[in-house]
Amino acid sequence: MRAFAAAAFAVLTLGTSTAAADTFALVPEDAPPPANASVSIALPSAEVPNATGAILLPPGAWEAPFLPVQELSYEQLHALWLRAGAAYGLPWQVLAAINKIETNFGRNMGPSSAGAVGWMQFMPDTWLRWGTDGNGDGIADPWNPDDAVHAAARYLAAAGGAADISRAVFAYNHAQWYVDDVLQLAAMFGGDRSGADAVFTLDRMAIALEDAQERVAELSEQFETAASAEADAAAKADRLAGMADDLTLLLSDRVVAERDAFQAGQELVAATAEKERLRSDLEQAEAALQTAQTGARSASFAPAAAGVLRMPSRADGYVFPVGGGPSVVSVGHTHHDYPAADIAAPLGAPVYSLADAIVLSVVDDGRCGTGLVLRTLDGLEWVYCHLSYRDPGLADGSVVSAGQWVGLVGSTGHSTGPHLHLGLRPARYPQEMPWFQEFAGIAFLWQDRRTQPLERPTPVFALAPPGEPENDLVEFTLARG
Repeated sequence: MRAFAAAAFAVLTLGTSTAAADTFALVPEDAPPPANASVSIALPSAEVPNATGAILLPPGAWEAPFLPVQELSYEQLHALWLRAGAAYGLPWQVLAAINKIETNFGRNMGPSSAGAVGWMQFMPDTWLRWGTDGNGDGIADPWNPDDAVHAAARYLAAAGGAADISRAVFAYNHAQWYVDDVLQLAAMFGGDRSGADAVFTLDRMAIALEDAQERVAELSEQFETAASAEADAAAKADRLAGMADDLTLLLSDRVVAERDAFQAGQELVAATAEKERLRSDLEQAEAALQTAQTGARSASFAPAAAGVLRMPSRADGYVFPVGGGPSVVSVGHTHHDYPAADIAAPLGAPVYSLADAIVLSVVDDGRCGTGLVLRTLDGLEWVYCHLSYRDPGLADGSVVSAGQWVGLVGSTGHSTGPHLHLGLRPARYPQEMPWFQEFAGIAFLWQDRRTQPLERPTPVFALAPPGEPENDLVEFTLARG
C-alpha cells in the first residue's frame, strides 16, 4: 500500500456548507515530521478498507485504553494534525476541529453511550474497516492519538474529502449541525499557526471556566454540609448547657452534662472554624469563577468560539438549560413518579435560563434543595432543583434572559446524584416539547434510547457482487492527488 502525499500549498473547496469560511490551505510537503522521522511508516491507502483481521488491536480496545493515555501538548497536537492531513490530502484544520468536538482534544474519550471510543470517537465496526497504525508500532489503537488521527484522515479521504470535505464530514457523523460545527471551528484555526494559537487560547479559557465551575460547586456543597454540622453542634451544645443549669436534675447528672457541654462547645468551635474556612475558600472560588465567566463571555463573539467555550446550545428560540454537551449530559424520556425531566450532568456543569423569564422565587428546602422558579413569557413556570450553587445575584422578581447563567448542577435536597430536576407548571413532560427534542444529540443524549445522529452509520465501500441490482448500488470516484 502506498502513502498519499499532499500537493504543496494546494487548496480545497469545502462545497456548500454553511460554515463561516469555505476554503482551507493544505500544508506544504515539508510540514513538521513525526518524532520518529527516521522510521518510514507506510500508511494504508484510503481507496479500500481493511480486510477482515488485517489490523492488530490492543487488548480490550472497545472498553478502555490498554496503555496509559498519552497526553499531548498543543504543539504536538498541531504537528500531528499537519502530518495526518498531508498524508491523506486533507485540510488539517478539519482534523483539528473533529478532535476538539469529539473528545475535547483527548480529554473525554469515552466509551460514549453509543459505543464510540478513543481520540476521534470511532465506532468499533468503523475502526475495524478504517483503523490505522499511524505510529508504526504494529498496532492500530483507537486510544492512541497518532493512530486515531491518521485513521480519521483516512476515513475522510475514503469518503471523498479531497473533493468535497463537507460531504466527507457528513459521512463521519450523519447530521448537518455536526458538519456546520466542524467547518465553523475549522475556519477558526485558519491557515497558519496563529489561528491554531487562538483556538488553543480559547481552549485554555474553557478549561479554566470548567475548573472554576467545578471548584465552586464542590465548595458550595461542602460549605452547606459544614453549616448544617455547625447548626447541629450548636443545638447539642445548647441542650447540654441547659441540662447543666437545670436545678431539677441530680447533681451528678448536672456534672456529667456540664462535662459533655464543654466537649460540645469545643466541637462547636471546630465546626464554626471549618465553616468559616470553607466560606473563605468559596468566596475566592466565586471570584475566580466570575473572572472566568467574564473572559468566556467576551471571547464568545462567534458561533465556533462559543462551541470551544461550551456556551449554551440554542434551538427554536430556546436554550438548553444544562451545558456540557451530549458527551456528558443525558436525560430520560420519563420521570420516576410525575412529569418532569431529570437532566444528568457532572457536578458543576453550568445551568442556564432556558428562555427570557422572571424569577418568581428562589428555593432552599429539603426536597428541592437549592433552586429557583422561572416564569417565561408564555406564562409557563419552570422549576429548577438540586443546584449545587445558585447565582447570588438572583432574587424574587429578577429578570433573566435566555442563556443567562443561573447556577451549577449539584445534588442538594432530595437527590441521588448530580442532575438538574426540571419541572413544569402546569405539570407535563418537558421532554415532549418540540424545542426540547431538537437538542437531542446536540446538547444531550437520551438515556433510554440512542440518539440517531450520534450512531454514525458507516458507509461500506466494496466491489458489487455479480448480479447485484443497479438500483441498490451507489457509484463514486475518489479524486487523486
